[in-house]
Amino acid sequence: MEQYQGKTIFNKIAIGKVFLYQKRETQVKRKHIEDAEAEIARFDAAKEMALAQLDQIYAKALKEVGADNAAVFEVHKMMMEDEDYLDSIYNMIRGELINAEYAVATTGDNFAEMFAQMDDAYMQARAADVRDISERLVAVLCGGNTDMHALNEPVILMADDLAPSETVQMDKSKILSFVTRHGSSNSHTAILARTMNIPAVIGIDIQDDWAGKTVIVDGYTGTVIIDPDAATLEQMSEKMREDERKQQLLRELRGKETITKSGKKIHLYANIGSVSDVAQVLKNDGEGIGLFRSEFLYLESETFPTEEEQFKAYKMVAQNMAGKKVVVRTLDIGADKQVDYFNLEKEDNPAMGYRAIRICLDQQEIFRTQLRALLRASAFGNISIMFPMIISVQEVLESKRILAEVKAELREQNIPYKDVEVGIMIETPAAVWISEELAKEVDFFSIGTNDLTQYTLAIDRQNPKLDNIYDSHHPAVLRSIQTVIENGHKGGAWVGICGELGADTTLTETFVEMGIDELSVSPSFILPVREAVRNLE
Repeated sequence: MEQYQGKTIFNKIAIGKVFLYQKRETQVKRKHIEDAEAEIARFDAAKEMALAQLDQIYAKALKEVGADNAAVFEVHKMMMEDEDYLDSIYNMIRGELINAEYAVATTGDNFAEMFAQMDDAYMQARAADVRDISERLVAVLCGGNTDMHALNEPVILMADDLAPSETVQMDKSKILSFVTRHGSSNSHTAILARTMNIPAVIGIDIQDDWAGKTVIVDGYTGTVIIDPDAATLEQMSEKMREDERKQQLLRELRGKETITKSGKKIHLYANIGSVSDVAQVLKNDGEGIGLFRSEFLYLESETFPTEEEQFKAYKMVAQNMAGKKVVVRTLDIGADKQVDYFNLEKEDNPAMGYRAIRICLDQQEIFRTQLRALLRASAFGNISIMFPMIISVQEVLESKRILAEVKAELREQNIPYKDVEVGIMIETPAAVWISEELAKEVDFFSIGTNDLTQYTLAIDRQNPKLDNIYDSHHPAVLRSIQTVIENGHKGGAWVGICGELGADTTLTETFVEMGIDELSVSPSFILPVREAVRNLE
């Protein structure tokens, strides 16, 4: 039995086997080989494994997103067995005596470039597909373990670090816990762990030989125990049972109002990142959705999601919430949430760079497509639209102007929509100090305390070296929240908190006293926050 100490992200315990998540090689090295036929046999074995992965992914996609959206994986299988593609790989291995990884990577680049140069738009789109199948083959050949679909049981997922674009594509039902070598307690992986209600620990020196071993992750202490003995297993299993007993008591709050003893009503909503998260909102009795991070639709796609794809996602959430409020934040890409097909330039300080509403107002076709999808979906539920990263009244006016033009287009086309509430994220000091003026232009504010803390304290929340001074309880942050609530109400806007601070029950009383109208938290925190509110006078 070995024990390692890291930093905890979420207070819970998990016991399971380790799955080492290894990123695909970004650079494939050319190597000389002696036996071409043996190398081809190695490639053929990798191809069969990759095809089996695609079969599993197709079956899952068919069930979850339907035949039309799953069809891309059938295309990937056909391309992987294309004679021209395979002949190129075989010829390079035999003719140049090089390793299969290099032959696949080079063939993939060549074929992708060839498709990209074609006049036909459909064939141009195949460039991304051939890159994808080539990356999958290289990953298998390199031993990279990036495919969660082959798992037949839930696991403790361990990795160097996890990007939002990686976590969003994982089968969440197969993950018991996250353990990473790097990362920050304020990262999106940490937020995802809290959304999923699973323990997570960062700062662990993960070893390659842990794969498949039984591990305990103690999210209360930040301890990871490898190959626990029988006594430790029983002790931690009892702690898990105690956790479940506490959860059972909290579940008794389902169906009850989030109201103080003196009658002050707080709207208690949930934060989600995908359509599948709605199940957790309903399970935990969320009164609505206060933050739907729509950028995850872009992160899990290989190209810009179409209006129809977005419409289906927003419509499904709206219908599943059955008339309860669903606040959708428009695209907040950039900073730590990078998407290759956006072709964003590298920035020295991306958190303060080209992101969120700045991209939307600059690349308006992307923005208009999303707004059309949102307005169309509004006919099927209670959708509100929220603009992120606002620093000026002018940005709000420009966003509203574009929204009005999109509404006019839909009216001309006789496409139904509702007049939705429009709000903004308050996450910059600039927005705090002009919040009285901003409140006159919108229906609501939602305070993003993660970024507000980052910008107020000049602390990069992705930098683990600064975790010890990242203080969301800082007086400057709390005074900013108070100012926003007062100015919002003065201008007729309701005010909520959708950042991680909303789930901090040590501040629930403070927020209620400040006059907050709404708290939006990860689904797993809904009932604990309801309990905290109901215990207030």
